[in-house]
Amino acid sequence: MRDVGSTAETPSLGPGQAEVVLPCVELAPTLDFFVETLGFRVETIFPADEPRVASLSGHGLRLRLEPGDAPAPTLRLPGAGAPRIAPNGARILFVDPNPPLETPPLRPAFVLTRAADGPGPGEGRAGMLYRDLIPDRLGGRFIASHITIPQGGPVADWVHFHKIRFQMIFCRAGWVRVVYEDQGEPFTLQAGDCVLQPPRIRHRVLESSPGLEVVEIGCPALHETLADHDLTLPTARLDPRRDFAGQRFLRHVAVETPWTAHAATGFERRDTGMAAATQGLAEVRVIRPALARSFAADGYDGELLFGFVLHGGAVLDHDGAHPLNAGDAFVIPPRRPWGLADASPDFQLLEVILPAGASDV
Repeated sequence: MRDVGSTAETPSLGPGQAEVVLPCVELAPTLDFFVETLGFRVETIFPADEPRVASLSGHGLRLRLEPGDAPAPTLRLPGAGAPRIAPNGARILFVDPNPPLETPPLRPAFVLTRAADGPGPGEGRAGMLYRDLIPDRLGGRFIASHITIPQGGPVADWVHFHKIRFQMIFCRAGWVRVVYEDQGEPFTLQAGDCVLQPPRIRHRVLESSPGLEVVEIGCPALHETLADHDLTLPTARLDPRRDFAGQRFLRHVAVETPWTAHAATGFERRDTGMAAATQGLAEVRVIRPALARSFAADGYDGELLFGFVLHGGAVLDHDGAHPLNAGDAFVIPPRRPWGLADASPDFQLLEVILPAGASDV
């Protein structure tokens, strides 16, 4: 019998090719299963007189069946049907290659997270530090993160997109340079600016100042980030009004936006234009004291009322008095009254509401 491990009998791979090795005690029944049942095709097989090794291709994979008794892996293949077990023990799962986005039911709760209480931020994608602002995720419906890049400089990011219902980025401190699909050349977000990242828009973070801080809010909490290695940003096409699943990209520039009266609260607000860009899905604004330092509000009728203290301090009135300082965040449950009191002159609050119009204040 020939030595199947010798270099003379082991076919070389072409440029850019790789194989997943599947152990196989008996080649014939396993080969028949992958070819006849799953639709793979044979690329190489040897030795000719008593085959024991075969390389197959299909479904975007290249597999190598060879002698061995190691635990068999699980393969996820595009398609529908019940799981199957191959003769070599490999488990075959059939999955939807593009499953629909699932948004879990809302589980309302009062949430208060304080910057001083910790825990400290954990390292996430591309070396960014993430502090969780809604630890229980409201049943998996929303996630909010306070993201920092302490050192600044180039960011080890890549062109990517998110399968998401809603996602926004608000720059709290420093600056960050970003680029978006069909939105022109890279630009810089400064403190007070924000962007709406509509579903599946390709984008990339390029560099940041030392001490960058942003607040990111997404729905649902658990969503996929997918790389797009074939797209180069910026794109040659410019289409600022492009529709992305009913939303359009939004870049809000704080210094170009006036402050207006915030209903009859004695506060004033700076609107971002998020309601129009999302066709009523979300409303994002910054509020601050003007003629008054306190206000009381009736309960809103919606999914989310999220607040993040950008500067200064105040007292949150909701089932008791809760002092707020810069970096603190809260969520008010639907149809529950709340208010702010004793706001400092420099107090500023980022307020995010879904859907837009669910709250008059």
